[in-house]
Amino acid sequence: MRLKIPQFLVTLMIVGALMLGGCSTKQVASNSSPISTATEASTNSTAETTTNTANTATTEATSVSENISESIPGMKDLPRLEGKATVVMTVKGSPITIEVDGTNAPITAGNFVDLVQKGVYDGLVFHRVVRQPQPFVVQGGDPQSKDPKVPANSLGTGSFTDPKTGKTRYIPLEIKPKGAAQPIYSKTLEAAGVTQPPVLQHKQGAVAMARSQMPDSASSQFYFALADLAFLDGSYAVFGNVTNGFDVVNKIQQGDRIDSAKVTQGAENLKNAG
Repeated sequence: MRLKIPQFLVTLMIVGALMLGGCSTKQVASNSSPISTATEASTNSTAETTTNTANTATTEATSVSENISESIPGMKDLPRLEGKATVVMTVKGSPITIEVDGTNAPITAGNFVDLVQKGVYDGLVFHRVVRQPQPFVVQGGDPQSKDPKVPANSLGTGSFTDPKTGKTRYIPLEIKPKGAAQPIYSKTLEAAGVTQPPVLQHKQGAVAMARSQMPDSASSQFYFALADLAFLDGSYAVFGNVTNGFDVVNKIQQGDRIDSAKVTQGAENLKNAG
């Protein structure tokens, strides 16, 4: 059943939830929860009432994708998942099975699978859990949370830093509209002028990347959608979904840690692993 969240409830979630910290001298941008732009996304979704034909959406998406992807430095060197993979994430001894979709989100999916392979998520905390006033998201993946000495109010600002290079890895916003040959990069669908919905949507159990207001600021933080959250579609990059163990996701509490995350199928589909 699709959860319909009235505008005033979305506003309450924004006001009641903790916003993530701002940029620091060592960070280009902090990774934010979708909470921070929920109202904007909901408004955008409502405003986009005019629908184009599938052929028009395909033309728009392809041209935008080609132009933007060529202008993103280092994009060709980012991990890429060519096909699908399965990740089993264990929380408090119980498994959550995630199907990771590299067919429709190759860079976002590749980044996640690569970080799983590196063991980045092992031991990290779910630092934000929002179930009131309506089921919303469970968010984790801040590398800072592996250290129990890091204050809870600092969590949500961290990104993955490659130990080999000492540089933070950021990935571009990647959203593929229905009917499109390629994803759109570095822009929300609204900003790209595309009115077709994305292939990968915020259905209950969806797994997506958290980011700041800067489109290309996602790194390692991700979230589970606890309900259908259509007002986030086109603004955040969904890259997979929970196929088994959503009951485990529903029991996650703020402060719970990821025991481990392992790629159980499709590891051979990962290319350009760092």
